[in-house]
Amino acid sequence: MEISIKSGSPEKQRGACVVVGIFDQRKLSLAAEQIDKAAKGYLTDILRRGDMDGKQGASLILHNVPGIASERVLLIGLGKEREFRDKPYFDAIRAALKALADIGVGEASLYLAEVPVKKRDLSWNIEQAALLANEAVYRFDQMKSKPEDNKKQLGKLTLALQNRADVAQAEAAAARGQAIAGGVKMAKDLGNLPGNVCTPTYLAEQAKTMAKEFGLGIEVMEQAEIEKLGMGSFLSVAKGSDEPPRFIVLTHKGADKKQKPVVLVGKGITFDSGGISLKPGAEMDEMKYDMCGAAAVLGAMRAAAELKLPLNVTGLIATCENMPSGRANKPGDVVTSMSGQTIEILNTDAEGRLILCDALTYAEKLDPACVVDIATLTGACVIALGHVATGLLSNHDTLARELLHAGEAASDRCWQMPLWDEYQDLLKSNFADMANIGGRAGGTITAACFLSRFTEKYDWAHLDIAGTAWKSGKEKGGTGRPVGLLVHFLSKRAE
Repeated sequence: MEISIKSGSPEKQRGACVVVGIFDQRKLSLAAEQIDKAAKGYLTDILRRGDMDGKQGASLILHNVPGIASERVLLIGLGKEREFRDKPYFDAIRAALKALADIGVGEASLYLAEVPVKKRDLSWNIEQAALLANEAVYRFDQMKSKPEDNKKQLGKLTLALQNRADVAQAEAAAARGQAIAGGVKMAKDLGNLPGNVCTPTYLAEQAKTMAKEFGLGIEVMEQAEIEKLGMGSFLSVAKGSDEPPRFIVLTHKGADKKQKPVVLVGKGITFDSGGISLKPGAEMDEMKYDMCGAAAVLGAMRAAAELKLPLNVTGLIATCENMPSGRANKPGDVVTSMSGQTIEILNTDAEGRLILCDALTYAEKLDPACVVDIATLTGACVIALGHVATGLLSNHDTLARELLHAGEAASDRCWQMPLWDEYQDLLKSNFADMANIGGRAGGTITAACFLSRFTEKYDWAHLDIAGTAWKSGKEKGGTGRPVGLLVHFLSKRAE
C-alpha cells in the first residue's frame, strides 16, 4: 500500500474519494464541517433525513457533492466522541477501508487520522492507520493455482491533515508504520507458507535474501557447525526429521561497534508434530505456525534496517522440524545443552525450549545489552491470556517495563506473569539437572523458568506468542505479531 501525507482542506482534495468522520447523534468532525460548509449544508441535510446517525462503524457514500472537488465523499460513523479510544478508532479505519474496497476505488484521501483519540497523539493515529491500511490489502494466495480475482484494490491512501505544521511529525510516523507493515507482511507470509515449503533451509534462504536487500550481516550455520558449538539440546530436536537444521545469525550495525547489541532470539520450528509425544490430529496443520517467533525476529530486523535505527541489533534463529521417527527424542532421554546443563526430556512436544536454551546460551557470547526471545511456546499461555495479549516473563523488571510500554505504544500488547523461584522446583529431575516440563499447573511460567536457567548472566525477557501469532477458524492466518511491539522497543532503545 502506498501511503502519503498531505495537508489541505478536504473540500479541495481532488481524486476518487475523500473520507470524513461523523460522531454519534450526527455531530460532524472538523473535516466534515469543512465539507458541509463548502457544500452549503449538504451533509447536514443528509444526516437530518436519517440516512446516517454517526454510530460506530456505519458508512455512507455520497456522489457529486456540490462544491467538493472529490468525485465522492465517504462518511464514516465514529460513535460517541467522549468514548473515542483505540478500538473505536480501529473500527472506524477498518470500516472506511472496507467501504473503499466495496466501491472499488484505487486511491482515496482519509481525514480520520487527524480526529483526536483519547490518550493518543497524532503519530500513533498515523502509524496505526498505515498498519490497518496494509492489513486491509494483505492477501496470501501464492499457493493457489488461480488466485481470487479481486476487484480494483485500493493502492494509494493519502492520510490528510488540515494543519500543515503537523506534516513532518506525520511523515515520520507513516514511515515507521510502513516499515512495521513490511516486517509484519514478511512474518505473515513465512507463517502462512506450508511446512513442505517453509523448511529450515527455506527460512535461512529467505533470511539471506532479506539481509542482502536491507544491508544486514548474516551467517547461516549448518549441522556440522551447530555440532561444533555443542548445541546438543537443539540438535536432539532436529534429529527426528529428514530436514537439516539451521542456526541463523543476523546483524544490524546501526551504532558504534563498542555498543552492546540488543539480541532477539526466535523459535523456528517450521513444523511441530509433537515428536514421539504426538499431538492430536485436529488442527495439527496449524503447527506450521510454530516458527512465528523466528518470523517475527526476521520482520523486526527488516524494519530496524529500513528505519536505519541507530542501534546494534542481533537476531538469532534456531530452526528445525520436530518429527517422530526412529531417531527422534524419546520421553526419558537425557541430553546435554550448549551450557553443559543436562535435561531430561519428559515430553518431546516441549521442544521449543530445547532449541531456545542453546540459542540463549549462544547469546551470552555476544555480551548483549539485553536479550528478548520470542516463541510460540505454550498452550497454557492461550488458556491464561486468550488471543489478545502476549505473555511476558523476565528476570529484569526494567526490561519488562520497556516491553510493556512498547506494546502499549504499538497497540501490540503483552502482559507480565511472575517468574518466582517457587516455580523452579517443578522442574526437578531425578536423572538430570532439570526436566523439560513442570506439569500442567503454571505451564507458561515453568517453561520460562526453564529458559531462565540459561540467561543468568544478562538481562532477559521472554515473549510467549502462542495465543497471538496466528488466528484460527474463518480468518485463519498469521498475524505478524509481535513485530510492532519489537520495533517500538528497539526504536525507544535507539533514542
